[in-house]
Amino acid sequence: MRTGNTTACQLAFTSLPPATLSAQWLHYPAAGAPTLPNGKPNLNAPAPRTYGGRPDPSGIALWIELFTMTVNKVMVFFRNRVPFVVFPLLAITLQAQWLNFPTPGTPRTPDGKPNLTAPAPRTSDRKPDLSGVWMHEPTPLAEARRLFGQFVDEFAAVDVPGMEAAIQIKYGLDILVDFRPEEALIRPAAVEQMRRNQVLFNSGTVTGCSAGYIVGFPQAGLVSEPIKIVQAPRLTMILYEAGSLGNMYRQIYTDGRALPTEYSLPAYLGYSVGHWEGDTFVVETAGFNDKTTLDALGHPHSDALRVTERFHRRDFGHLDVEMTFDDPKMYTKPFTVKIPHNLVADGDIFEMFCENEKDVAHLPKP
Repeated sequence: MRTGNTTACQLAFTSLPPATLSAQWLHYPAAGAPTLPNGKPNLNAPAPRTYGGRPDPSGIALWIELFTMTVNKVMVFFRNRVPFVVFPLLAITLQAQWLNFPTPGTPRTPDGKPNLTAPAPRTSDRKPDLSGVWMHEPTPLAEARRLFGQFVDEFAAVDVPGMEAAIQIKYGLDILVDFRPEEALIRPAAVEQMRRNQVLFNSGTVTGCSAGYIVGFPQAGLVSEPIKIVQAPRLTMILYEAGSLGNMYRQIYTDGRALPTEYSLPAYLGYSVGHWEGDTFVVETAGFNDKTTLDALGHPHSDALRVTERFHRRDFGHLDVEMTFDDPKMYTKPFTVKIPHNLVADGDIFEMFCENEKDVAHLPKP
């Protein structure tokens, strides 16, 4: 934090008031937060506990012990404190080494392999536990060739490691691929937006921050990288290995709140709330901006987009995800896609940053 020519280094933790949750829900009273008689959060109340009885550190924290210094002293300050930085860096590096770590609680066959057909795990309140690393089922190459023709063979001929044609899903390229042209789902406004995006691409000025070329939702979950679901009592998070900047995340609130009726700050990933219908986790998301597309083909959406997802864990290793998109500004009616996912057992997602990039120089100029 900088003020004028000073820099504040924040070192100690304290909890922010639970109402400080997001730009849209800044003053929403977080469910379960103890309060004083005047309604303010009681920050000295006992720590909350998880289902397993352990202290729950969930929340938003603020480092409050401030050392203020002029900017020309900052480098000296941190150089003298390198040992405090080394250990977190080591911890980040180690995550990539846990690819084959046998995850505790995973049911196994007699040969030690994960039993993916075992019953789905459940939380202490008997809801299915969706937590895990998940990868969408790929579209068989024969079907992809039928749908997309020569493009698939050209893609397969390159087969970049980690982006092979055999691990792609058809909806990542064209989310409307299941619908016939005569169904006329696309409104003229969507066609015009795709035309403008193409003009921008042909101009050679497209960047990772250009509207219409930012990888957002749902596209980040329909590419070559897995997702990770972390389920907690009042919040479920979906972490994306992919994305325009890599490692995006969505927060799905399950504390009883409803979606706002108005959005003061439309978001790239929208705002999400969830509830259970039997063993199915239903997520409603709205409040999007219009700067991302739904797929690689560039099907656009507007700020009126509303998405309903239904998550059902069939068994330990299989998760069915159904997504319904409703955007009356861009499409004539809601449409639904069903995307089965397989558990990446004993796996994890990686961080993703641009490093050693060698592709752009070889791409054809528009």
